[in-house]
Amino acid sequence: MNRFPHATYRLQLRGGVDFAAAEAWLPHLAEMGISHLYLSPIFTAAPGSTHGYDVTDPGEIDPVLGGREGYSRLAAAARAKGIGLILDIVPNHTVFTPENPWLRDVLRHGMGSRYAHHFHIDWEAGPLVLPFLDGTVEQAVERGDLSIGQEESGPVLNIPGLTVPLAPGSEALAEGAGTLLAVHDAQHWRLTDWRFERDGVTHRRFFNVTSLIGMRVERPEVFDDMHALLFDLVEAGEVAGVRVDHVDGLADPEEYLERLASRLGDVPVWVEKILVGEEELPDWPVVGTTGYEAARAIACRLTDEAGWKKLVALWQTETGREASFREVLAEAKDQVLREELAAELHELCDLGGTVLEADPETDAGAEAVREAVFALLIAFPRYRTYFRPGRPGRAEDLKLMAEVVDAAADSLRSDRVVRALADAMLRAGTPDEAALLIRFQQVTGALMAKAQEDTAGFRWVPYLAANEVGSEPDDTCWSEERFRDWAARRSAGGLTLTSSHDTKRAEDARMRLVSLSHHPDAFTALWRRAWALPEAAGPDPNHCWYILQCLVAIWRPGGEGLADRLADHTLKALREAKEATTWVHPDEEVEAAATEFARALVADWIETPPSELEPILTTAAELSLKQLELKLALPGVPDFYQGAEGALLDLTDPDNRRPVSPDDVVALKDAPGWVGEKFRLTRQGLQRRGAHRDRVPEATS
Repeated sequence: MNRFPHATYRLQLRGGVDFAAAEAWLPHLAEMGISHLYLSPIFTAAPGSTHGYDVTDPGEIDPVLGGREGYSRLAAAARAKGIGLILDIVPNHTVFTPENPWLRDVLRHGMGSRYAHHFHIDWEAGPLVLPFLDGTVEQAVERGDLSIGQEESGPVLNIPGLTVPLAPGSEALAEGAGTLLAVHDAQHWRLTDWRFERDGVTHRRFFNVTSLIGMRVERPEVFDDMHALLFDLVEAGEVAGVRVDHVDGLADPEEYLERLASRLGDVPVWVEKILVGEEELPDWPVVGTTGYEAARAIACRLTDEAGWKKLVALWQTETGREASFREVLAEAKDQVLREELAAELHELCDLGGTVLEADPETDAGAEAVREAVFALLIAFPRYRTYFRPGRPGRAEDLKLMAEVVDAAADSLRSDRVVRALADAMLRAGTPDEAALLIRFQQVTGALMAKAQEDTAGFRWVPYLAANEVGSEPDDTCWSEERFRDWAARRSAGGLTLTSSHDTKRAEDARMRLVSLSHHPDAFTALWRRAWALPEAAGPDPNHCWYILQCLVAIWRPGGEGLADRLADHTLKALREAKEATTWVHPDEEVEAAATEFARALVADWIETPPSELEPILTTAAELSLKQLELKLALPGVPDFYQGAEGALLDLTDPDNRRPVSPDDVVALKDAPGWVGEKFRLTRQGLQRRGAHRDRVPEATS
């Protein structure tokens, strides 16, 4: 079944949701008018994975979900209901642990492994660094944490929580005059302290996540191995669409997508791609993006500009924070680059230094190269460019790079080195220059994601409706003309999402926040009440402002379970902001003050629900229905996250990844109020779209 989708439905597998559980959704989805079920990754992932993006074996369907047999049963049942399956694939990375069978072979055989070049490993830097220890390897030996064992596949080194394969012959070394340290030093890898992973990892990471290793899918043999099972499923007629995760992490997205399209035929492909500002999707063989830009456009159109300005002004007065979002973002980039992406910065500096060694006119020392690389990264305003070594650059990328170089040069005493590096990347005439270009383009995306979405977005918080994936917190209000112009340029095949597993706030929670711009005075009253609580004396006012918005977003009458949810989310938000506490170095006093305020706020509302909340929630319900109407009417394919037929009042993961029961969703069809109205409007709109399939574009590739 290769019909092009007219509506998709996203289901999160794992956490008790397997293929059999997914099958139970099919009658409801068919009755609603959903044409395609869109599944989170199905390939074998790390034990206990809650999301599936930490793939250990791309050649196997996860037995936890039901394996190949269970998937085929689901595909057949879906086909019988007229529903196609869309698979979410992860070509950029796999898990960086010995549980990865390909990596396990590399750990045992080093460069002699068939998979040695499947992974993005810098073999010239020496043995593969494994930051798995709590302390140095010498300290681990002294504590007795290490021992040699034997498995069916060969000898292993036992370390706390893991077994690491040893090279053949290691047992003989241990039985002779050698010591555990001697055995360790003879391996293709070396163990280090996990705390210093940013100083010396020798593999490409997913963002700053050391436990995920980059795959070299630009190599044909790696591409084939990574996708063999996917192509088998396509051949079997069990795949009706593909979503490509994190396409910006790949060495050459265009080449990858061309190769993928040539193998998939008429199976449509969507890419997870964040479009920044007025950025357009490159001319790739895909039908569109997964749709974050649609969620942003809808929220911006529904925001009241005058109310937004009032909220920003009040936030500045109450918190004492006067910096612009762009200033906060620049500070976040600086911190993330120095701390979380330090390994990537070191790598780019080494590559840049190598490139400029052959340039007698530049005469760049190590510090000059570091300053230039740093400045280029800080100045970069998007996720990446798409230059391909040996090919002319797109006009859009050339213009962007020129602007970035000029901005970077303005921050330096001399522009000589920064321009020489940029020229070398644009030229990419040697292997070293090409390597610098490729890694630079991969790192800009990682920096943008970590600095804007996961740092600045938790610091500059006057209006959380705009602090969303793919959004711009300081560009939040769109006129009707701007919205219509955006919609007219939109791909008819792209997904239109309003919630996903990665959005910071689910769609109806976001509309609660948009409603604040329509009722700034009511929110001011809520703020005064919250600020008067005794527990407000401890936290930073910015933390209290953030927490108050979050409670508005998720509030339900009675408040059952909200205190724990809000406290847990507060902890994550504070650590993501990286101002007073972090994941690596948590400040218990700061965190306790904020979470105590969160709990006190919930308790206060439960005891006496604020009257000022009523107009906010009333308008939010209207906005949720308007959002749904726009979603159904816009060019593109409406994409529904699990449970989106009813109220989605969730915060970022893991809050938004809790399992949803199809029985609970179906029960909403007769529900009173805006929730029931949303369900019925969703069904009516989808059934109308299904009845006019001739107006839906055919799949292209």
